[in-house]
Amino acid sequence: FFFKQKTAYEILTCDWSSDVCSSDLSSPHRSQKTRSSGWSGSGSAGACGAQFTANTMATVSEAIGLALPLATPASAQTTKLKLVLNWKYQGPQGLFFLAEDKGYFKAEGLEVTLDQGNGSGAGVPLVANGTYDVAFGDINALIELAAKKPEDAPIAVYVMFNQPPFTVAVKADSPIKTPKDFEGKTLGGAANDGALKLFPALCKIAKFDCAKVNITNMQPNLREQMLMQGQVDGVFGYVNTIRFSAKLMGVGDDKLRYINFGDYGMDLYSNAIIVSKKLVKENPKAVEGLVRAINKGLIDSLKDLDGSVAAVAKREPLIKLPVERERFDATLKEEMNHPEIAKIGLGKIGRAHV
Repeated sequence: FFFKQKTAYEILTCDWSSDVCSSDLSSPHRSQKTRSSGWSGSGSAGACGAQFTANTMATVSEAIGLALPLATPASAQTTKLKLVLNWKYQGPQGLFFLAEDKGYFKAEGLEVTLDQGNGSGAGVPLVANGTYDVAFGDINALIELAAKKPEDAPIAVYVMFNQPPFTVAVKADSPIKTPKDFEGKTLGGAANDGALKLFPALCKIAKFDCAKVNITNMQPNLREQMLMQGQVDGVFGYVNTIRFSAKLMGVGDDKLRYINFGDYGMDLYSNAIIVSKKLVKENPKAVEGLVRAINKGLIDSLKDLDGSVAAVAKREPLIKLPVERERFDATLKEEMNHPEIAKIGLGKIGRAHV
């Protein structure tokens, strides 16, 4: 079977511009097997170098979460939505901007404002309190809010990052080799950092005493600087955020090591499209259209990785294109590459994974 012959990354990054790797939302090759993160519908996409039956085409569409409702003409009345991203404008966010540039939001009757964020965990309360309608944020922060205030908790409709990016970065020559070595050391992170919020769970799973670890808060833009200057022994964050922020300040990856939460049993989802309960209740068609438009932007990003990063540069001309392209590549490989893609696609969650 095709998926057993390719990794999830190969599925995501195959030549989507070729004849057999095309996306066609109106394809006749539809099947009830296609599904996404809760929004029923149809769609298909080819996969590189394979001969397809209708069933195979339907299954391949799952690899990028294409199981979305059929497109409908834009409503005469435009729905305005405010969406806060996970962080400052960076390479992996190009899919959102392509959806805007290519008119996918407009085609769904949507006018979407895309704002920079202050961390993957920060967007969840902003959606809960009504400041934003949508966030691209950490599903674990959403779960935490739902446990405390279920009546306020937004809803995740498309889980995009299916591998755990959470880490504590240390200098390459640090004596810290395992989580147990955090005891007696000082670790720093932004208050809304997803890895910092999950640190108590790591303490429990890896069997070390959180009370013996000193935690200091810092501004996110000071994280790598404070680590390299020795002001802290380690810093919380997403692997690729730290890696490429360090690279932009001249610190090579050989100068860092990562204590990854996933290596200690925390096989977690992270970033997802998160929408308010109010929006789901009052305008479910807008939510469907939003997911469909973002998904088309993702497909186009995979067809043209450089073009996707260039769409980010239109909003933030000061980014370094080669670094942001490398960041996007790393995000695809390390944060969107769980083996379950071959079975359930991108966007849906697997019961064994939650």
